[in-house]
Amino acid sequence: MAGTSDHAVLARFLGNYSVEVTARDADAAVHRLPPGTEVFIANLPKDSPDMLVAAAARLHRAELVPVPHIVARKIRDRREFDDLVGRLADEAGVDRVLALGGDHDRPTGEFDASLQLIRTGSFERHGIRQIAIGCYPEGHPRIANQVLQDALEAKLAAIAERGLAARLVSQFAFKPEPVLDFARELRAAGVSAPLRIGVAGPAQRAKLVKYAIRCGVGASLRALTERRQLLGGLLRAETPEKLLTAIALAHRDDPSLRFEGAHFFTFGAPEQSIEWANSQIEDGRNAAVQPTINSRHQGGMSHEES
Repeated sequence: MAGTSDHAVLARFLGNYSVEVTARDADAAVHRLPPGTEVFIANLPKDSPDMLVAAAARLHRAELVPVPHIVARKIRDRREFDDLVGRLADEAGVDRVLALGGDHDRPTGEFDASLQLIRTGSFERHGIRQIAIGCYPEGHPRIANQVLQDALEAKLAAIAERGLAARLVSQFAFKPEPVLDFARELRAAGVSAPLRIGVAGPAQRAKLVKYAIRCGVGASLRALTERRQLLGGLLRAETPEKLLTAIALAHRDDPSLRFEGAHFFTFGAPEQSIEWANSQIEDGRNAAVQPTINSRHQGGMSHEES
């Protein structure tokens, strides 16, 4: 557990958290999140454009901020892409998206990379103001690091050329060191786009291992699989408290890292991440208040007695 002061730092960092849902479980976020919270909507291989638009509209009506994933390799052609972006803006009030290439081995149509989507001009034409792009602190299982770096630079340049705001969202990890090293390398290279830190939401250890392998999480997976009593503890619940506390403290000490907040990958159970984050925020507020209360009574005399 984090100390009292560390817990207050963690709570402040979590004050701007976001969650990722699917179109099927978006309703779980509606009654649990405060207005204005960003909710990223995963665009699964079998999800239709109608499902994505409907989920975004539901979140928008609940006064949340939908951030749909636009996956290049799922789109047949430019007309379908332009129609999707237009519907998201018109029917669901979307003004920000996460643009992804996608993990399909073969693209459905003419697009195979998010950079191609950015260059069409459809985003700005339909009022999209912010484009988030994914990044990988521990690398990608099928893409070389230099290719990732070159693509990131090209996408940031294309977004800037169109007068849009760029944001970064990282793949989740289980140790803070690769995330912090990656952020420092970005800033040293002159990348100023804010970085939202991806974390695995609370879940059973076996579930985290499964999704980490599927998503290509790198060396930090060993922090999960090498813990004692692993074979007897696959059903134990894991939370990102230790990881996020380290990241929050690093950001407090070095704001130039430009961390935008935490982003929870929820693995089909968004309510668990939401409830955990909200409880951490509440506990942190209480931890911050307690020293103030104690200081008023130091010396054996309260304000009422003085």
